[in-house]
Amino acid sequence: MDPNEQAQILALLEDGKQALLTSLEGVTGQTAARIPAEGRWSILGVVEHMGISEDYLFGQILKATPTPSPIPNPTREAKMLAFGADRSRRIASPPEGFPQGRFPTLAAALDYFLATRARTVAFVQSNPENLRSQLTWHPILGDANSHEMLLSICVHALRHAKQIEAIKSQLN
Repeated sequence: MDPNEQAQILALLEDGKQALLTSLEGVTGQTAARIPAEGRWSILGVVEHMGISEDYLFGQILKATPTPSPIPNPTREAKMLAFGADRSRRIASPPEGFPQGRFPTLAAALDYFLATRARTVAFVQSNPENLRSQLTWHPILGDANSHEMLLSICVHALRHAKQIEAIKSQLN
């Protein structure tokens, strides 16, 4: 992995983690469990979604198929970075990411997310490979290289930290 891109991804992963932690400041267990409106997710559900989605996407990276040469898509990468955290457009979660009440508390869901994020960070820190030479499948993007999967993981947390802020506003 190119050292500059590695540093960028590590910074984005940290930014997403910090954005989530900041969005959860002052959220009680009772507030976290409240659903703001019919058909919406609670804060607890969003944090569950974040953890299981990152776990799923990371698993797709591990299952990626090596390609003879890199498959870069700079236009898509730029769009992912520019618009991935933008909440002005709703993106429906694939069924794999739906919250199902797997965690009894916000603390448990957050612990799961943080453990998953730590594994992702360790992978990025230790992986010297060109991840654009690994092809996998993303439930929204379709065919994607593993570098794009990491970018998706990065912007996903940023996107949902904003969602948590919006839910908090709706509940007040």
